[in-house]
Amino acid sequence: MDYIAFVLDFILHVDKHLELFVTHYGAWVYALLFLVIFVETGVVVMPFLPGDSLLFVVGAMCGVGLMSYPLSVGLLFAAAVLGNQSNYTIGRFVGPKVFQWEDSRWFNKQAFERAHAFYERYGGITLVAARFMPFLRTFAPFVAGVAQMSRTRFTLFDIGGGALWVVGIITVGYFFGNFPFVKAHLDKIIWAMILIPGLLVLIGSYRARRR
Repeated sequence: MDYIAFVLDFILHVDKHLELFVTHYGAWVYALLFLVIFVETGVVVMPFLPGDSLLFVVGAMCGVGLMSYPLSVGLLFAAAVLGNQSNYTIGRFVGPKVFQWEDSRWFNKQAFERAHAFYERYGGITLVAARFMPFLRTFAPFVAGVAQMSRTRFTLFDIGGGALWVVGIITVGYFFGNFPFVKAHLDKIIWAMILIPGLLVLIGSYRARRR
């Protein structure tokens, strides 16, 4: 329970934790941030790590000179792209193994073929949109790998989506993260960044099942 409480506190007060880390460890903060973004996007069992809120706070810290904007953007863009590549590779490795099971409790060949067709047709926009949705952001590249989406097509949208996500949110944080209203209500903004995209996913899933 203490571990869960710490993780929740870190997510909701990532600005205070990050500022404290910068004060004590200086440039090592870039290594920590690279690791967090890489793991959040690259390890399918770690979807709960902060992503959007972390990038926003990084942008805000760049805005007051505590961190370097170009270095932050460059490193975290690399972490986001490499993380997705890692997750995709894990999925591609797992996919053929599962494919050998044919129809079973854990695998349905027809569902696999539908997933492959979907990712070849709509996988690009799915990957880009998933960048801005907690949890889905972690699972989308893994599923793309399992569905055997072509590496070239995946990489194209991985780079494009990663650039939009990292550059976009850090830049928004850079310009707006230090407004008094934003700083006073940051915990509520972080909750909104987590819950609103999740709610949209649930509504979309519900409508899809209804159809």
